[in-house]
Amino acid sequence: MHAAPEIKVHVTRHEQTCVLTVRGEVDHDDAEDLEAAWEAADRAALPVTAVDLSQVSFADSMLLNALLGARRRHLADGRDLVVLGPLQPAVRRLLTISGTIDHFHVVDAGHGHVEGTTP
Repeated sequence: MHAAPEIKVHVTRHEQTCVLTVRGEVDHDDAEDLEAAWEAADRAALPVTAVDLSQVSFADSMLLNALLGARRRHLADGRDLVVLGPLQPAVRRLLTISGTIDHFHVVDAGHGHVEGTTP
């Protein structure tokens, strides 16, 4: 008997914030689950969407593209997108090497430290 697949993306609502919690290794195989989570966040259309990436140990261009798409939609809708950390080394490297880390408002949830800015 096979174990049930691990849920890597969870969506919750906290007052005026939609929180997407992502964990584990995130790659192309998780695209459908991540897309469903973004759709839920977009339908909720709350003023803030927070994406908790503090538990992501690996991410590839699929996650990067999803974040950039969400950023575009949030800017167009006048909503805030916040990335919660601390970011694990692989995720920080992905955002840094791609030159996109400064396009996101990154907050270390454990310390309230802001790493990037939303242009």
